Amino acid sequence: QVQVVESGGGLVQAGGSLRLSCTVSGLTFDRYSMGWFRQAPGKEREGVSCVAYYGSTVYADSVKGRFIISRDNAKKTVYLQMNRLKPEDTAMYYCAAAYGFATCEERSYNYWGQGTQVTVSS
Repeated sequence: QVQVVESGGGLVQAGGSLRLSCTVSGLTFDRYSMGWFRQAPGKEREGVSCVAYYGSTVYADSVKGRFIISRDNAKKTVYLQMNRLKPEDTAMYYCAAAYGFATCEERSYNYWGQGTQVTVSS
């Protein structure tokens, strides 16, 4: 059984930082591309950043230069370091896994976590 578990969300002031973690079990992690997605109230879910199984990364324009995605295959964990946070980053953040190569489009991802809430106060 595949499990995807996010952690690290919370309340932070604008300009602050958070690091999200996502640990996966039940699959061969290094064969999966991993993505972080977010959904703000009243908005559609959007791709934030994704890392392919071989390590290439992609970022949404809104987070480029502020967020860094990384993965540790030995720990079966993907991270999202979020710096210089803005109130508009407030959302539920989801981690997801896709077998093989995947772009940062949610339809490509098969396994999803329950999400972790990030709230940025102004």
